[in-house]
Amino acid sequence: MTNNSTSSSIPPHSEQEGVVIANYGSFLDIESKEGKIHRCVARRSLDAVVCGDRVIWRESTQGNGVVERLLARRTLLSRPDPRGRTKPVAANINYIVVVAAPSPGINEDLIDHYLVAAEHTGITPLLLINKMDLLTEQELTDLKQRLSGYSDIGYRVIFASTKKRSGLDDLLSVIRGKNTIFSGESGVGKSSLINALLPNINARVAELSQASGKGVHTTTTARLYRLPQGGGLIDSPGVREFGLGKMSIAEIAEGFVEFREFAGQCRFRDCTHRVEPGCAVLAAVERGKTSRRRLASYHRIVAEFTS
Repeated sequence: MTNNSTSSSIPPHSEQEGVVIANYGSFLDIESKEGKIHRCVARRSLDAVVCGDRVIWRESTQGNGVVERLLARRTLLSRPDPRGRTKPVAANINYIVVVAAPSPGINEDLIDHYLVAAEHTGITPLLLINKMDLLTEQELTDLKQRLSGYSDIGYRVIFASTKKRSGLDDLLSVIRGKNTIFSGESGVGKSSLINALLPNINARVAELSQASGKGVHTTTTARLYRLPQGGGLIDSPGVREFGLGKMSIAEIAEGFVEFREFAGQCRFRDCTHRVEPGCAVLAAVERGKTSRRRLASYHRIVAEFTS
């Protein structure tokens, strides 16, 4: 339905669909179906519009275009702000790539933390181990064995090196044609991965700024870049280390995908999977059906949220 408050200066025939490439607060950069970037403002009645949103917008004879309404989102990635309130930051994402690396060190508990958060969003997570050039062949073999448990429970695990250009084709084969965002702690090489996947990224930033008529770009702004192979990559420093936010113990357990088959079979509905009789998760650990390390990681995350 068209907003009745639409100004007469906006030609009715110009209403069209677009994608939010970036949100600068007062202004939005919208990509049209033709691939052109248009600087727009949003109707005040709209809820928060974020990078990746699909919108209906109109051109204006008075300068900036106007975003009229927001189309349904397939997925939404949010993070807690400094006050603990949930803040949406990107929409319609297909993959969250959880990045880890030998330097600063591979912390499996931290990886689990990111995977639980990713599962909670409904966005498919993928684990990428970067900086493989830092390892000897034997160290790489040992690391692959160490992390094989993630593949065993259904996660795609890719080993990559931007210096050797290895693993990038494997990554592109998964994310081609999809919208993707990276997460992971500082120093794991997310920026190097983005630069490797987006050749001449600085030139592209300048081109986008020129196309929209204003050179607004900051490192705190999420922006969607089109990959040459198809699909998009959202560069958003604000969500690279996104957290779990407010989650119940049951939601944390749901984020451990291999528990799902067993958790509903526990004798007690509020089972903590520690010492309770009839705990199906503990029984699965004893039978080797799920990892003792992952169960310990689950308990540490629960303790973090209940302490």
